[in-house]
Amino acid sequence: MNFIERPSPNFNARATDVRHAVVHYTGMQSRDEALQRLCDPEAKVSAHYLIDQEGAAFRLIAEEQRAWHAGVSYWRGVRDINSTSIGIELCNPGHDGGYRPFPSAQMTTLKELLSGIFARHGLSSDALLAHSDIAPSRKLDPGELFPWRDFAKSGFGLWPADAVPVAGHADLTGALRRLSEIGYAVPTTPEEGSDILNANCAATDVIKAFQRRYLPDQIDGRLDNLTAARISAVAVAYALHRPTA
Repeated sequence: MNFIERPSPNFNARATDVRHAVVHYTGMQSRDEALQRLCDPEAKVSAHYLIDQEGAAFRLIAEEQRAWHAGVSYWRGVRDINSTSIGIELCNPGHDGGYRPFPSAQMTTLKELLSGIFARHGLSSDALLAHSDIAPSRKLDPGELFPWRDFAKSGFGLWPADAVPVAGHADLTGALRRLSEIGYAVPTTPEEGSDILNANCAATDVIKAFQRRYLPDQIDGRLDNLTAARISAVAVAYALHRPTA
């Protein structure tokens, strides 16, 4: 795969091996504006790769190094997502700047990039994450227009079997437990002594992040029967995918 080299000074050493790939959007109006920020030492942010809307791929940080793209984040007990992940920025103005679908050329390049990343680091298909998955109270990207189902068909991310809503009252406690089993940070109390404690993460934030990925036509943070059924289906998909001890 051909890359345009645009080294960023914003990196340090990893604390562990790569386990995830995290997809972002830049939230900026132009590629050059995004590259300037990702390479600005004063900004203290970066990513390993940036893909523009025409499909050109820029390499900013070597995969062996820890880029600064995840911020305060969490996934399945891991809080230093920068150490465990490859960060990929997609040029898109984002929800505050004219959010729009991701062009096919950009998605083709992303699939090619992910294929190499997954092979180099021995990643399984559940390793692809959204920025909103790992920071649901802060981030929306890459958002509901990202073709998650299509990427899952290509082996990047998991997609559940069709879930049939069950009549009756959706159980918030059970849904939050299943969301935590998938990997999300969910609100708990200190008294529970839980590893998934995240006092700044409201239940509606987590449900919206889930819907943004798995129910993109319904992003309201409400736990209705359809959302509850989809959460259960995704939890089953993740449980079946992970090897038992």
